[in-house]
Amino acid sequence: MADYDLVVRGGTIADGTGVATREADVAVKDGKIVSVCAVSGKGKEEIDAKGLLVTPGFVDIHTHYDGQATWDSRLQPSSWHGVTTAVMGNCGVGFAPVKIEDRQRLIELMEGVEDIPGAALDEGLNWSWESFGQYLDALDARPRDMDLGAQLPHGALRVFVMGERAARLEEATPEEVAQMRTLTAEAMRAGALGFSTSRTLNHRTVKGDPTPSLRASEAELLGIAMGMKDAGSGVIEFISDFNTPDPESEFEMIDRLLGASGRPFSVSLAQAHRRPEGWRLLLGLVEGLAGKGHAVKAQVAPRPIGVLQGLQASRIPFSMCASYKAIAKKGVAERLAIMRDPSFRAKLLEEAREPLRSDMAARLTDYDRMFPLGDPPNYEPDQDSSLGARARRENRDPREVVYDYLIEGEGRNFIFAPFANFAAFNLDCCSEMMQSPHTLIGLGDGGAHVGLISDGSFPTTLLAHWGRDRARGRLDVAWLVKRQTQDNARAVGLHDRGVIAPGYKADLNVIDFDKLGVEAPVMKWDLPAGGKRLLQKARGYRATVVAGAITYRDGEATGALPGRLVRGPQKAA
Repeated sequence: MADYDLVVRGGTIADGTGVATREADVAVKDGKIVSVCAVSGKGKEEIDAKGLLVTPGFVDIHTHYDGQATWDSRLQPSSWHGVTTAVMGNCGVGFAPVKIEDRQRLIELMEGVEDIPGAALDEGLNWSWESFGQYLDALDARPRDMDLGAQLPHGALRVFVMGERAARLEEATPEEVAQMRTLTAEAMRAGALGFSTSRTLNHRTVKGDPTPSLRASEAELLGIAMGMKDAGSGVIEFISDFNTPDPESEFEMIDRLLGASGRPFSVSLAQAHRRPEGWRLLLGLVEGLAGKGHAVKAQVAPRPIGVLQGLQASRIPFSMCASYKAIAKKGVAERLAIMRDPSFRAKLLEEAREPLRSDMAARLTDYDRMFPLGDPPNYEPDQDSSLGARARRENRDPREVVYDYLIEGEGRNFIFAPFANFAAFNLDCCSEMMQSPHTLIGLGDGGAHVGLISDGSFPTTLLAHWGRDRARGRLDVAWLVKRQTQDNARAVGLHDRGVIAPGYKADLNVIDFDKLGVEAPVMKWDLPAGGKRLLQKARGYRATVVAGAITYRDGEATGALPGRLVRGPQKAA
């Protein structure tokens, strides 16, 4: 008889704590790691990991699988990238709690904020819940290829309590704040990992209305935070523009919230191109809160934040032009045929020369920050590889160069257009952010912006680019693994995973580090109602293990679905 359920033999162990790698076997029984040494006993299943990197399963703390998780057992693309635990309900958007009359409002909010097709949500969501606890029960009923934790979204909570008044951004009454406090405590006790809110103008419904939580008062936020204190659990996630002349005042409010509630807190942080040094001020304010004894972190990304533009994507640089708007809803092949017509080309290029009228138009037409994505993709491209630079070399109008690139490759070409973390045409700012002791690796948005981005591949980029490929400033592999495993797990209260040691959950990756990398994203029309989404696979993952069961071998699903809903914080092994 076998001594263990699984033995991973002879791998190079990066155990999640950041200590130097070492060679060892890993033995697993009943979903837990029971030995990390030279294992003499046999396993029912064994993996020869000689020459391979063995890590804990990756923990992704910022995803948007809130809808997909109700109808899909495979949380791809994240599960292709070594993620074994994902946290969703970020950015203040989600689907519970909800009243029947508000269901469509929540769909419109998710579609607008996270670019998830409303038709797919309409068809895919069965709405078998009202309370947040009932939503967790619905999630709990479905096995999946990874563990999943959920946060209580402010938008849904506010609409549930205030109805139309929430959408009109009215101030909550004391009675409504008290109700939110009670519902928050109930959600935490039911198993929510935390609460998320958004105060950014970038978050709007598909109709263009602001997110309901945009102007929530300090009294409202305090009431919710105190609900978490009442329950004794939960982390707070905060997203804001911090665009006021005095961002310190917003941090003073955060200081008061944390002082009263004692809950851990995280805030999103990125380099805005229009204010390339502004992130330093915000990180300094985070450090100031930490210096007062608060458990505060900033979530940062390991590569540029941007969009993919192309005929298969949701946008192209000419999306604001009248002639393109007239054909935008046609299929790719039909649009491609129209765009190959010289007369249409001339007309559209002439329209593209009209003055820009919005920040979005400016983003879509920053030709010096438009790069052919390539295969494999390059997320730190040289400045002279931009389409704008190509136009100067060829003495052509950049609009013409972009247009011609879009219609090459049968319309399957993608333009990578970063709008954050790439102001200096390099990722030095990401390196600084990631190395701060006050940051976490996040913001991948797996399951969201499905027609514009494919950032669920962040974990693979983190390890391959920063640990192996970057020409300068490479980072220690064991440390990078710690950032994506133990650090993230502890930040959301999951102390039972993220480390390869006896007693910990047997979530593992076995990686051919020399071959590790991201593949080019492809567009698939596989969401409910035929909705489209970008999917991006990885290479180099020889095996991914969840609770001791092998879920993926060489990037292909095995059929095992051991993943479960994680309710509330988990105690240390």
